[in-house]
Amino acid sequence: MLGIKHIKFDSMTHVIHHKNGKIKKDGRGLSFFYFAPNSSIVAVPVSSNNLPFVFNESTSDYQTITIQGQISYKISQPKTLANVLDFTVDEKGQYKKNDIEKLGQSIINQAHTSTSSYIHNITLKESIRSAKAIEEKILEGLQASQSIALLGIEILGTNVLAVNATPEMTRALETDTREKIEQEADQAIYTRRNFAVEQERKIKESELNTEIAVAEKYKQITEKKMESDVLKAENKRQLREMDIAADIAIENQRKNLVEQKAENDKLEALTQGFVTETTLKPYRDMDWKILTALNNNTDAGFQISLAFREMAENANKIGNLNVTPDLLDTIISKPGSANRNKS
Repeated sequence: MLGIKHIKFDSMTHVIHHKNGKIKKDGRGLSFFYFAPNSSIVAVPVSSNNLPFVFNESTSDYQTITIQGQISYKISQPKTLANVLDFTVDEKGQYKKNDIEKLGQSIINQAHTSTSSYIHNITLKESIRSAKAIEEKILEGLQASQSIALLGIEILGTNVLAVNATPEMTRALETDTREKIEQEADQAIYTRRNFAVEQERKIKESELNTEIAVAEKYKQITEKKMESDVLKAENKRQLREMDIAADIAIENQRKNLVEQKAENDKLEALTQGFVTETTLKPYRDMDWKILTALNNNTDAGFQISLAFREMAENANKIGNLNVTPDLLDTIISKPGSANRNKS
């Protein structure tokens, strides 16, 4: 009525009421009446906003990639921004111009500029794996931008949601990656088989080393046994030599004993011979008849035998001699004669 209007804003909107070119009200979440013909109301949203972006870039190997993400920001200095862009609203609170889109485009353009130099210096594969680095580059570029600072904008953060190549290049990369994965799988199989072969070689080598060690032990045992046998043989030889030496010593002693005994027997025989010879020497040259007489044997038979012997010795002097059987029988039948015949 009569141009007087009422308008109300929420707490996340900074309101500036201009009347006749002068600021009458300035603050957040205001509600007031105003006279429309001489009033102008600026409403700047100060809540944080997420600004999505998608832009294309070319890598160092001349491949096109698409970077998709969002930028979080808020208007920290609404008066500064109101001096640059038009946020005037009508009596219904609707913006007369769409400068909020200009603000978003300005931020996206600055983000695009911030990341271009980085993308141009890396390859396609590197760029696909560089989402975090791209986020940092965009954030650094926006925070260091003088144009963003002049707008009174505070950058809260950036997020790169995807870095994609063209569909054709994606398929090529998938093929290349698939080939590499298959190669890695083949390499893994080869490595596993090689490892198995290596383990089998080690096991075989261990078995051979064990056999060698066992053979070496057997060799040592054989050598020890041979040494023991040699030592036993040596001991037996020494014992035999000692037995032989003992036998030789005994035989030498026996020889010496025999020689000594023979020498003694010889000496005894010589002594007995000398005694006998000395004893018989006086009778050696005597006539047997004298010896017989000295014997003083009174046996009649003995005397008769001596008589017969003497007759035999003087047979040439005897003409005839008759010896009857009765005489011989008488001589033989005498007790003394019979005893002598038995002897």
